[in-house]
Amino acid sequence: MNWQLLVKGFSGFLKLEKSLSANSVEAYLRDIEKLIQFLEYKKIELTADQLQLNHFRDFLKWINEFGLNATSQARIISGIKAFYKYLIYEDLITHDPSSLIEAPKTSRKLPSVLSVPEIELLLNSIDLSIPEGERNKAIIETLYSSGLRVSELVNLKISAIYPEIGFLKVTGKGNKERLVPIGKIALKQIDNYFKQNRNHLKIKKGEEDIVFLNRRGSRLTREMIFTIIKNQTKIAGIKASISPHTFRHSFATHLIEGGADLRAVQDMLGHESITTTEIYTHLDREYLRDVIIQFHPRAK
Repeated sequence: MNWQLLVKGFSGFLKLEKSLSANSVEAYLRDIEKLIQFLEYKKIELTADQLQLNHFRDFLKWINEFGLNATSQARIISGIKAFYKYLIYEDLITHDPSSLIEAPKTSRKLPSVLSVPEIELLLNSIDLSIPEGERNKAIIETLYSSGLRVSELVNLKISAIYPEIGFLKVTGKGNKERLVPIGKIALKQIDNYFKQNRNHLKIKKGEEDIVFLNRRGSRLTREMIFTIIKNQTKIAGIKASISPHTFRHSFATHLIEGGADLRAVQDMLGHESITTTEIYTHLDREYLRDVIIQFHPRAK
């Protein structure tokens, strides 16, 4: 059982069946390559299914000697376990010798989450009399209402907003498309932004379909979104260090705390892929819309 052939098959599986990005695939392959390097260094000539728990323990000691921290070691073990799951899935091996590996314990930092009153405070602190006021409020409302990643926000298109059904179509990690519910308050604020600001801009060629623009008519950068939120947080007097991702965490947390189904929230966050012809892999869009209307504090 040739290791390199197995790795090649694993690479194809990650690209074609898992639809992972090139960077993600490379990360997984680097994990497996480290294991192969260890076997070569120790002159262990065994196939993938012949390895035993003691080999993996020795491997962990080996990578630890290189000074890799617990988080990096856990990431490598996760990649190796994924590789063995693939081998089992493809019936290339009959048992998984990696199943008993215990990765180093890592301290997981909980993401920062704003309370509903803090979000209200932040939104109410925005000066709507300045040119970018309506836009900035629409940005924060959209981030919190739909749990978008900052990259999804800056690339959001006008043609991807469906106000009649209360959905956005966004392109997330791995170039995967999904439909995400958006509340009425956020939709109204986007409309206000268009009427008060965007409709009066001279828009740069190629940016006509982009929702959020700067004063020169070009799409905002990720860095600009960070700056907008940082400045508004300071104005609102909120001490917590927050970023665009904070609103994504707050979106999910507030839904789950309100009783929303975890599977629905995961789907809205884009943890499961969809295609343009299959709106949702596990949940129909009517259910998702009902979930956000029922549980999201600003969807009423």
